[in-house]
Amino acid sequence: MFEKFVEIISAELNIPTGFVQNTINLLESGATIPFIARYRKEMTSSMDEVVIGKIRDRFAQLKDLDARRNAILKSLAEQEKLTPELEKAVSETTTMAELEDIYLPFRPKRKTRASIAREKGLEPLADLILSQQYDDIDTRAEAFINPEKGVDTIEDALRGATDIIAETINEDTYSRKRIRHLFRKESHISARMVKGKEQEGVNFEMYFDYHEPINHAPSHRLLAMFRGENEGYLRLSVEVEDDKAHEILERIFVRGNNASSRLVQDAIADSCKRLLFPSMETEMRQWAKERADAEAIRVFTENLKQLLLAPPLGQKNVLAIDPGFRTGCKVVCLDRQGKLIHNETIYPHPPQNEVKESIHKIKSLVNAYKIEAIAIGNGTAGRETERLIKSIAFDRELLALVVNESGASVYSASAVARKEFPEYDVTVRGAVSIGRRLMDPLAELVKIEPKSIGVGQYQHDVDQNALQKSLQDTVVSCVNNVGVEVNTASEELLTYVSGLGPSLAKNIISYRDDNGPFQSRMQFRKVPRFGEKAFEQAAGFIRISDAKDPLDRSAVHPETYHVVDQMARKLKCSVNDLVEKAELRQQINLTEFTSENVGLPTLQDIMTELAKPGRDPRRQFEFFEFDRNIHSIQDLRKGMKLPGIITNITNFGVFVDMGVHQDGLVHISQLADRFVKDPNEVVKLNQKVMVEILDVDVERKRIQLTMKGQNTKSAV
Repeated sequence: MFEKFVEIISAELNIPTGFVQNTINLLESGATIPFIARYRKEMTSSMDEVVIGKIRDRFAQLKDLDARRNAILKSLAEQEKLTPELEKAVSETTTMAELEDIYLPFRPKRKTRASIAREKGLEPLADLILSQQYDDIDTRAEAFINPEKGVDTIEDALRGATDIIAETINEDTYSRKRIRHLFRKESHISARMVKGKEQEGVNFEMYFDYHEPINHAPSHRLLAMFRGENEGYLRLSVEVEDDKAHEILERIFVRGNNASSRLVQDAIADSCKRLLFPSMETEMRQWAKERADAEAIRVFTENLKQLLLAPPLGQKNVLAIDPGFRTGCKVVCLDRQGKLIHNETIYPHPPQNEVKESIHKIKSLVNAYKIEAIAIGNGTAGRETERLIKSIAFDRELLALVVNESGASVYSASAVARKEFPEYDVTVRGAVSIGRRLMDPLAELVKIEPKSIGVGQYQHDVDQNALQKSLQDTVVSCVNNVGVEVNTASEELLTYVSGLGPSLAKNIISYRDDNGPFQSRMQFRKVPRFGEKAFEQAAGFIRISDAKDPLDRSAVHPETYHVVDQMARKLKCSVNDLVEKAELRQQINLTEFTSENVGLPTLQDIMTELAKPGRDPRRQFEFFEFDRNIHSIQDLRKGMKLPGIITNITNFGVFVDMGVHQDGLVHISQLADRFVKDPNEVVKLNQKVMVEILDVDVERKRIQLTMKGQNTKSAV
């Protein structure tokens, strides 16, 4: 049924048709992208998730195109306009724009100047003019004067006929294709200030008189202009040189040098101004917006991925603080599983200034709950609270770290938080989120709507459906890449596991609550509605760290446990021996264990897992500390060199937190001592960097930074 789609995708992505077909078959059968990428490598030639995602998305586009094609064919048949030539053209087109161009002349439409002219009987005159065989066109037009139909003069007749020709030019498929190409290649997008909006629209000042080629305009500038227009401060237009468009169309339609030809030239000018250009401008604006959206979404998802895969501190007893001045600092104590075991409020800052009492309370909590690390939110009073904590003489060494709390307030007011902590207020929930974020960023951040985490650019301006789909894919990818410990995972985290979803995640939690911790993966089959398909898709991504069988602690899928058993029997040892003894694994000849369904890629993955079962792919946690002498933007001076941490990456540069409650910007031109096309080439989210202050505008809260001279070569 989809053979043609397979051929198109194969050609576009340069992938053999067999692998494309296998991938589509797997997707259509309900397999998830993480499952296909991890456990069906033989069927896809080890495609990664990005390529599989491209196949899925293009396949969906082609299905949408096919649905529209069928609707058009049906409409043409109902109109009795479907000729063999037209059916062939509709059937062979591969883009929506070309398909709509073909259908345009037959699309039901309201009255137009051309349709009115046709009702007046002027279509034969339009045909005479288009033939361009006659120089005495005025004489021939005289025959079409008909006062009863509103054609009183020769001029009326010629005007109506050129209206018909103008519409014919606009609806000509080849003409639209050529003008579309011109717009894509040479059109400029221009922005102008709306009169009287100078003060209100000061944020868009650089676009008050601005233009650039639309195909070169970067995503952030396009989205800024579209936002300015939506908010009523800018007027945008997309234009090409009239002469170039007229020349293209004249080569198509003008075939002589007589009075008829000159009328055709007039019709071309009219068609461009009144029909073709407005149509193409609308199309180009949509094309530019889609392109800008795609790039902004790419940036957002890349940032989100890096944030979700940030190194976890791990299972520690954590004291977390949500700082504040007037309302105090909310303090919570969490055990190694992230369970809330104590909370209270201290008031070390103005106006209360209960410094001694606060220090005493923190010390007593640290001792009472065997605290191993302290997490401090980076919001209001964050640096002041950090200073207080680091001034305390504890009886042992403790990690004290500032944690990015973006989105914590969103979580604390969410239904998820209310369900988890119904008896506590939002301040307690926010502090818990800060502490858990230090222990395991991924497990905590999946509870927050990705758009609220604050690591994108113009995320509220882009297509929200496309953004949501891409962010969902990213969260699913990250969760399954890391794997989930089933006996400690939250319902929200389990929801993102391949093949599960909200209903099964809830059932797993209920089963765990009723029956205690899972002991093996085979127990999943006892969970209500956890059928064979769900087991196939999910089992390999769910870990049981205390399981008796070491394979249940690994990413080895249960469907290949028998292969590991064969390896162990071959070496006359146990599976545990294979895990613990590298010299045994080195004796295995993988080619002996290949079969129709298990090839070398799967066997190599199995060997990697046996070496480090359940290994967390995230980087090791790194301690970071801001400059203790810098507390606010007023402390910054040009030329200072300070440590910072990357909090956001955009196309035009990166934002760096230096602990002054205001991130500074390293413009892309200041990222390295060489040309940088994409900031992700040289930096990553949460990366620790050294920056130099270029300029500080305290009043506008703007900090310009540079990383030149820091020997930044590539992203880490």
